[in-house]
This record gives sequence, structure tokens and C-alpha cells, in this order.
Amino acid sequence: MTHTLFLKASEYIDAANAQDPNYEIVDEKKHPKELVYSDRMYARLMQFAPQASEEVQIASKAQHICRWKIERKLYPIDRVGYLKWREELKKFHATTTAQILSKVGYPEDFINRVCFLIEKKSLKKDLETQLLEDVICLVFLEFYLEHFAVKHDDEKMKNIIIKTWAKMSKNGHDAALKISYSKENLDLIKSALLTI
Repeated sequence: MTHTLFLKASEYIDAANAQDPNYEIVDEKKHPKELVYSDRMYARLMQFAPQASEEVQIASKAQHICRWKIERKLYPIDRVGYLKWREELKKFHATTTAQILSKVGYPEDFINRVCFLIEKKSLKKDLETQLLEDVICLVFLEFYLEHFAVKHDDEKMKNIIIKTWAKMSKNGHDAALKISYSKENLDLIKSALLTI
């Protein structure tokens, strides 16, 4: 690993995410939401795949970089609008990260690979894209499923769980089943998986 470049890039990514005006309460303190997400992504990657390449490590940290700058409300509140928003976000995250990586001195082929991963290209075909997707899903299940469960009924939640499960590899499934869930969410997951 080009350790110095990685540390510099990480500092820039963290500094960018630290500007998030949205906060999340962690250990009774307010923290910038996307900085929390970035830290969770990187920690889960290192737990799930400690030998992950430097490209995947950076992609994990930058997955939602400056996400608040493109708000969901700017797009129609339907599935087409949602998908358009998600595609624009991927490009924005990749471009923002590429600028940072270029600034710290990474070569073009490295930067292109990180962008490829952030844009989640060749999912199910590219092993590193799939690894990143597994980590995204694991972080969602561990930290954000509860938030969705409060807002949606059981049928909607089962649909979310089924779609999440479909994106994951077998290794991802195995790791997901080891997460400590609330009894309600565990029951929801078990119920959803029975329909697959």
C-alpha cells in the first residue's frame, strides 16, 4: 500500500465528509452523518475483508462523499426519480473522489479503478465491486435497518430486505446472519428470507 498517499486521501475524504450539516447521534454525541457512514464502511470492510485492495478501501470511505450536496427532493418522488438521483450520486461521488486522489498524487489507472468501484460497475461480475456491495449491505443492515423499520410497514421492510439480500454474495449473507439485530428486525429478516 502506498501508505502516505492513502493517509492523505483519507484525510481529505474525512475533511469533506466532516462538513456534512446533517448529524447522527453516536455515543450520545452529534457527529457529521456522512463521516459516521464513511467510518462504518471502512471498519466493516476491514472486518469483512482485511486484505482488500487499496482501491476498495478508498472506495469504501468515499462511497457517500458529500452526499448531502445532491438532495433527494430535487428529483421526482417516484421510482424513476429515485433511480435518477442514485445515478447522479454515483457519478458525483466518483468525480469528487477522483479530484482528491489526483490532488494527492495517485496515478490515473488507480483513480479510474476507484471510480469504477464507487459507480458499482459490473456488480456480480467484478469481485471487488461485489465486495464493496456486500459491505454497503452489511452496514445498512447493521446500522440503518432499524431507521427504515420505524418508517415503513412490515411488507415494505420485507421487500427492502429481499432486495438487499439479492445484491449480496454468499459470504455477505453469512456475515449478515451474524449481525446482532433486535428481535423484531431478526424476525422480519427471517420472514423475508422464507419467501426467497
